[in-house]
Amino acid sequence: MRRGSGPRKDAPNPRAPWKVWGGLRGRLLIGFVLVAVVSAVTATGLAYRESRNAVLERKQDAVRTDFRNRVDQAAADLAVPPDEVSLTRFATGIADGLGDTVVVAEYRTLRASSDASADRTRISRALRDAVRTHNRMSLQRVDRHGSPYLVVGTPVTFDSGTPSGLDVYAISSLRAEQDDTAGILDAVRDGLLPVLLLTVALALLAARTVLRPVRELGRATRRHAAGDLTSRVTVPKGRDELADLARDFNHTAEALETSVAELREQEAKARRFVADVSHELRTPLAAMTMVATVLDEDADRLPPDAAHAARTVSAETARLSRLVDDLMEMSRFDSGAARLNVGEVDLAGTVRNTLALRGWTERVRVELPDGIRAVVDPRRIDVVVANLVGNALRHGAEPVTVTLAASPGGDWVTVEVADRGPGLAPDVLPHVFDRFYKADSARTRSEGSGLGTAIGLENARLHGGTIEVANRPDGGAVFTLRMPWRRGEGAGG
Repeated sequence: MRRGSGPRKDAPNPRAPWKVWGGLRGRLLIGFVLVAVVSAVTATGLAYRESRNAVLERKQDAVRTDFRNRVDQAAADLAVPPDEVSLTRFATGIADGLGDTVVVAEYRTLRASSDASADRTRISRALRDAVRTHNRMSLQRVDRHGSPYLVVGTPVTFDSGTPSGLDVYAISSLRAEQDDTAGILDAVRDGLLPVLLLTVALALLAARTVLRPVRELGRATRRHAAGDLTSRVTVPKGRDELADLARDFNHTAEALETSVAELREQEAKARRFVADVSHELRTPLAAMTMVATVLDEDADRLPPDAAHAARTVSAETARLSRLVDDLMEMSRFDSGAARLNVGEVDLAGTVRNTLALRGWTERVRVELPDGIRAVVDPRRIDVVVANLVGNALRHGAEPVTVTLAASPGGDWVTVEVADRGPGLAPDVLPHVFDRFYKADSARTRSEGSGLGTAIGLENARLHGGTIEVANRPDGGAVFTLRMPWRRGEGAGG
C-alpha cells in the first residue's frame, strides 16, 4: 500500500538557541575559549614568575656586589676586636654607599647598626647559622608585616682567610621590586580581556567556516527527506575531510536519485500493467459472467457432473470478477485518481443499508444511535463497512457487533466492528492491511480477493481517517473506522 509522506510539522527548528549553543558551534566556541584561557593563564603565570625572578636576581646581584665592595673597603680600617663605637662607625660607613639599606655588624655578643631604630629580627637564626657555618656570603628573603626584604650576610676574614669573628648583614627593602612585578602582572591581566574577545571572534569565524558545509549538508538532507532528491551541496575548495564529505554526499544523492527514479518507473509500469490487464479482463469477464449465469440457472436440468461444473464456473467467475474490480479500485488509489463523491447522510441508516443489502441484518448486532449525520461518500463508507463485517463473519465468530459512536468532543465519528472469534496473532496484526497478505501460509485461496482491508483503509484515508485493529480483552478482534466528523449545515448528533 502507498503511504503518504511529507515534511514533519513537528520537526525541531535547526536554528533554535539551545541547538546553536549546545551543538557543534557551541562546543567549538567553548573549546576555543578554554584553550585561550588556559594558554593566557599559563603564559601569565610563566611571565610573572620569570619577570619576578629576573627582577629579584638583578636586585640580589647588585646588593651582593655593592655590599661586598663596601665591606672590603671598610674592613681594612677596622681594628679587631672592635668596640661599640668603632663597630657602629663601621656599619654606618658601609651603609652610606648602599642607599636605604640598613647594615648590622655583629662581633660575638657586640651588635651595632647603621639605623638604631631598624628591626634586627629581620635577620633570621638560619641566616646567621649559614654565615658562621659556611664562612661565606649568604642571603635570604623574608617578609615582615607584609613587606618583603632581602637580607645578605657575610663574614669578615683576615688576609690569611681566617675568620675574624665579625659578621656583617645588609637589610634591603624589596618593595620597589614587588611593585614592579605586580605592575607586570596587572598589565598581563588587563590584556586578558582583549585576548578573550579576539579569541571568541576567531572562534566564531572558524566555527562559521567549518560549519557552513555542515549546515548545507543538513539542509540538503532535510530536502531529501521531504522528497527533493535533486538537492546537491557545493563542494568546498581543497581536499580536506569536509570536501570529501560533500563529494560523497553528492555521489550518494545521485545514486539514490537514480535508484528511486528506476523504482518509480518500475512501480508505475507495474501499476499500468495491473490497470491495463484489469481493464482488458472486464470485457471477456462480462461475457463469461453472462454465460455462467445462464449455466447456473439451468444447472438443475443438467446431469450431476455438468451441474457441479456449471456452478463451479459461475462461482469462480464471480470471484474473478470481484478480484478484477478490486484491482481496478487499488489502481485508482495508487494513481491518485480516486475521488470522493460526498453528501450529507445519516450514518446509522447507511450502515443498516449495507447490512440489509448483503443479507447480514439477522447475523449482526448493531448499536446505531440515530441523528449522527456527516458529510461522507456513502458508496465508499458502504465498501469499508462491508469489508470489515464480511471479514468478521468469515474469519471470526458470531455474534458480530457493529457500533456507531461520536467522540465526546464531537471531532471524530467511529464505526466499530467486533467479533467473538480467536482474535489475531501478534505477528499478524502489523500485516492486516497488507495487500494479499494471508495469516496462514498454507491457505492459498480465500473467499475474498485479499484486498478488502487494504481497500477499506484507503477509503478511510480519503476521508481523512484511518482504520485501527486490535484484539478484545475478552476474545475476538475489533476493527475501528475513525473519521473526522464533517457535518453539514443543520446536522446534529
